[in-house]
Amino acid sequence: MRIVPVADAVSHIRSGDHVFVHGAAAVPNALLAGLVARAAELRDVTMTHLHLEGAAPHLAADMAGHFRHRALFIGANARGAVAEGRAEYVPVFLSDIPYLMQRGAVQVDVALLNVSPPDRHGFCSLGTSVDVAQAAVRAARLVIAQLNPAVPRTLGDSFIPVARIDYGVEVHAPPAAVPLPKIGEVERAIAARIAALVPDRATIQMGIGAIPTAVALALTNHRDLGIHSEMITDVVVELVERGVVTGAYKEVDRGKIVSAFLTGTQRLYDFVDDNASVEMRPADYTNDSAVIRRFRRMTAINSAVEVDLTGQVCADSIGHQLLSGVGGQMDFIRGAALAEEGRAIIALPSTAAGGACSRIVSTLRPGAGVVTTRAHVETIVTEHGVAHLVGRSIPERARALIGLADPRFRESLAREAAELRLV
Repeated sequence: MRIVPVADAVSHIRSGDHVFVHGAAAVPNALLAGLVARAAELRDVTMTHLHLEGAAPHLAADMAGHFRHRALFIGANARGAVAEGRAEYVPVFLSDIPYLMQRGAVQVDVALLNVSPPDRHGFCSLGTSVDVAQAAVRAARLVIAQLNPAVPRTLGDSFIPVARIDYGVEVHAPPAAVPLPKIGEVERAIAARIAALVPDRATIQMGIGAIPTAVALALTNHRDLGIHSEMITDVVVELVERGVVTGAYKEVDRGKIVSAFLTGTQRLYDFVDDNASVEMRPADYTNDSAVIRRFRRMTAINSAVEVDLTGQVCADSIGHQLLSGVGGQMDFIRGAALAEEGRAIIALPSTAAGGACSRIVSTLRPGAGVVTTRAHVETIVTEHGVAHLVGRSIPERARALIGLADPRFRESLAREAAELRLV
């Protein structure tokens, strides 16, 4: 590895290259800024990544023609570019991405990383995001890394040898801070219903957002929970400190909190730093349904935009408007459903737009993406109740889901269900 200034490091990126950018809270902002500063010299550089926290300057409108974004998961800062056709969305299961990089279906020429400085044995930690970064490093011909002492030295399958890094840039920049969202009465009501479904000694997967945060806070009276998730946030620290999460009965990785990436505040980053109880693993392990199903009481908690009366779950778009991505929802829904005492939960508020429209619908909007199919769906939860759909017919599902809708919409949903001959 050669230590060089930012401008020297990014000077090795060429027009037409496919560049992987370390994602979530691990964005290598100095390298991104240096690359954008070279935009006038470059054409058709493809930027591939999961969601990025922060400004993402390569997504600016005046970067069109210089950089082309391929979103494996659409973050909030990429939605405008995708909607305007300046960026592309690749629908893909998170668990599949490492394999797709390996065989070249997702091309990587250059990997831009944000890592801890080398330890005394010559290894750098990928810090807050291992997910698909290990696969990108293996696939890339050129690896450029920010050597950043503010990156927590996470353990597990998080390390890359310094010899694999071609150019290093020394920076000191804390990971992006992502505070917990505010939760309201609706989220608390949903969380209370979910908490009642979670047994002691269960292994939990939950993502980011108000509902997962509320669920975690509703689990404080549980005992010996484990964590196996594609991501973790500050709420995991809270549950560990309260003695709720011990991992003592996990069937796999006993005693360990296992995650592919993490986003939160400095409280979380300090917690995971050199913490042997936390193992960061690639997404083809954390999200492998064959691994997930080995946890006897696996409980997966995921969200949705809307659910139709047959049980189809839209989670990545509002009609044709793309919002996020497939991510790991199906990986965990299927894995949890196959576990011996597992439970796969889709949780959502019953309404949107300040109560103006129902999120339980007779038919998904035109263009809506089905992330979880009606054959895979298991349990749906809103603030109004819980519906178990496994083994139930379309009429049985429709009646159960109408019962989860806001009371103001139940009559119209029943009428629409009859017109569509769902009941």
